[in-house]
Amino acid sequence: MGEGVSGEPRLYDLFVIGGGVNGCGVARDAAGRGFSVGLAEKGDLAGGTSSKSTKLIHGGLRYLEMLEFRMVREALEERETLLDIAPHLVQPLRFILPVAPGGRPAWMLRLGLILYDHLGARKKLPGAAAVDLRAAPEGGALRPELRRAFSYWDCRVDDARLVVLNARDAADRGADIFTHTEVLRAKAGGGVWRLALRDRGLGVEREIAARLVVNAAGPWAERVLHNVVGATNPPRLRLVRGSHIVTKKLFEGDAAFLFQARDGRVVFAIPFQDDFTLIGTTDVDQVEAPERATISADETQYLCRAASAFLTRGVTASDVVWSFSGVRPLKEDGKQRAAKASRDYEVDETSLDGGPLINIIGGKLTAYRRVAEQVVDRAATRLGPRGGAWTASERLPGGGFPGGDLAGFERELGAAFPFLSGAEARRLARAYGTLALNLLGSARRREDLGRDFGMGLSEAEVEHLTGREWARTAEDILWRRSKLGLRADTAQIVALEKFLAGEGT
Repeated sequence: MGEGVSGEPRLYDLFVIGGGVNGCGVARDAAGRGFSVGLAEKGDLAGGTSSKSTKLIHGGLRYLEMLEFRMVREALEERETLLDIAPHLVQPLRFILPVAPGGRPAWMLRLGLILYDHLGARKKLPGAAAVDLRAAPEGGALRPELRRAFSYWDCRVDDARLVVLNARDAADRGADIFTHTEVLRAKAGGGVWRLALRDRGLGVEREIAARLVVNAAGPWAERVLHNVVGATNPPRLRLVRGSHIVTKKLFEGDAAFLFQARDGRVVFAIPFQDDFTLIGTTDVDQVEAPERATISADETQYLCRAASAFLTRGVTASDVVWSFSGVRPLKEDGKQRAAKASRDYEVDETSLDGGPLINIIGGKLTAYRRVAEQVVDRAATRLGPRGGAWTASERLPGGGFPGGDLAGFERELGAAFPFLSGAEARRLARAYGTLALNLLGSARRREDLGRDFGMGLSEAEVEHLTGREWARTAEDILWRRSKLGLRADTAQIVALEKFLAGEGT
């Protein structure tokens, strides 16, 4: 894939630097329009910001206060689209927003929710409603002095799997996906880019060529412009760290909560992976390199205090079973507080020595498909038009079950493979959709899936993840392709690592 038939470097129409959600979205869109596409990711797909979100597809209710109406409207429209094209990954989620003493008054919350309901042409989700916490079952999880609340709907998502399935679809449509591959240099001349790539595992270098380059490196976008492309005046980024904690389940029921913290921010408490609760997020300027982002003790305490102010069950640092931090690459807009910095995106088009370059700056997980569409539209003006925009109507791999009825597909999967427990059928359906049928194949008993690593992880699934989804390490499998790391013990992790290294039998 590195060389053409004449020994010259392979020439792509479009080459993407960065394997997060924006980069993989661009690769999918462009490959589907008929462009030849390559993508390089220096680590694992979704290894950076894209696997460290709050796992939501939402408009961002709090951004209405910042008067970001266009951004919220676009995100709400995308929420509708993603419910259609990824019904296995994106599911409706009801939120409870308590009216708190000293917080935003009830009239303001209600007005914001009315606007939220109507900005994005809502079709699939219920509207907002008032909730009497003294009578509602969700009230049992909250402090007794909280009596009033509002409910509204957004969606949850498996963020890392959203990335991987965009990459899978791109590859199925002809794109070359190079993971654990660093772009060392990118130099333009005569209207063509020449890029030097290095496989970080094998140490092998290759050269490729491209008519256009897309910088989708997220928090590393500015570094790519400086060190790889050699731009002298790149757009400035503000790097803001968002951290989350995960605890054992803190409350019953399927609803999530949105709490108004004392500093005016909001904090989510979300049912997570059936037996856990996800709490987040923070907004802290990241002064160190993005790859060194990690939650601080102050952030942990902040999230514990924010949740404890509302829940009947207090949360302490000792309750935390996992934490993660991602770095948001935001446009530098001069705002003093990180929480006030815009989450909007910018598609910056330029040319260096005759080589077209498109930079993606900022943006939210929810808007990735629209960002990718804009990038490929712009690329088409440079490269010449091919097919038209298509990603709003074509489902991601695995999403093709009838009517988008996920619960129905879960039942069908369990009936077809009766050796699966209900929890296992649910996890496989929500991770892979109809691709689970390929993974399970002709198995009629659990033993047909090969080695059992525990946690519901089989050898057949590991082979699918390494053979079809670019997973290389136990971390790739346990924390990005799945969240089975929450259930794995040390012996199980070691056994998986040995198997991946060719030492297991």
